[in-house]
Amino acid sequence: MNVLIIKLGATGDVVRTTTLLSHFDGQVTWVTDPKNKPLIEGVTRNLDVLEWGDRDALQGKSFDLVINLEDDVETAGILKTIQVGRLFGAYEKSPGQMAYTEDARKWFDLSLISVHGRSRADELKLQNRSTYQELIFEGLGWNFAGEPYLLPPTAESQLKGDVAIASEAGPVWPMKKWAYYDWLKSELESRGLVVNYLQKRPTLMEHLADVRGYRCLVSGDSLPMHLALGSRVPCVALFTCTSPWEIHDYGLLTKLVSPLLDEFFYKRGFDPRATTAISREDVLSAVLQVVSTRNQSD
Repeated sequence: MNVLIIKLGATGDVVRTTTLLSHFDGQVTWVTDPKNKPLIEGVTRNLDVLEWGDRDALQGKSFDLVINLEDDVETAGILKTIQVGRLFGAYEKSPGQMAYTEDARKWFDLSLISVHGRSRADELKLQNRSTYQELIFEGLGWNFAGEPYLLPPTAESQLKGDVAIASEAGPVWPMKKWAYYDWLKSELESRGLVVNYLQKRPTLMEHLADVRGYRCLVSGDSLPMHLALGSRVPCVALFTCTSPWEIHDYGLLTKLVSPLLDEFFYKRGFDPRATTAISREDVLSAVLQVVSTRNQSD
């Protein structure tokens, strides 16, 4: 089977989509954002990664299965230049109007292009209790059985320690940034642990190497969490405004869910109550438990 996957970003979503690769024996072509290419290139022997800017190289090619996980008209334009056996995901139904295939309904019903509209889609997303992988796999006719993220090897980072803190949140989701990371760092260091904030790095490969240098990661629902899960690094994640149920824990992830999640679910503004709703003591206790368990298993 000749497969095309179209998944440009966000990078964390690209990482969790690598779980699909375990199911394909034939050639797979993946179109992604240039920055993500080093992160997925070479993770399987039959994968060819194409940068978005090089998409014209696909023109006229035939694919048995095309999986388009993007929801915009420009990206869907690729479908007009290739021959498609089976399409799973989003397409342009009429000029400027996006739709999605029936088999992809369980995922895209929760999306920005949901047939139910944005408000109802967010309600459905809050009610959903299936992981991203379960929703996508089921639509493709598979059962998700814990297939791992696939990530490349990295050089060893010089930044190492017991606990890494990924405190930053992007401009889209400012309420993902918990208010008490400085306090947490101080408390952990007072117990003799080596704790560092993850630094901004020039490349994703360096960022991945940094995550792998620690025994535990603390973060929001973010890329470092996905990199940790793909690297078998135990992690504690704080869910303040996004779905904890979409994330498969792989036996590695401790989820701390805000008591105000319903109020701030998928809200993209900023309210300090969202960033303080998860207590300092709960986070400290969870991190110490993870570190203690890791110590016992080493």
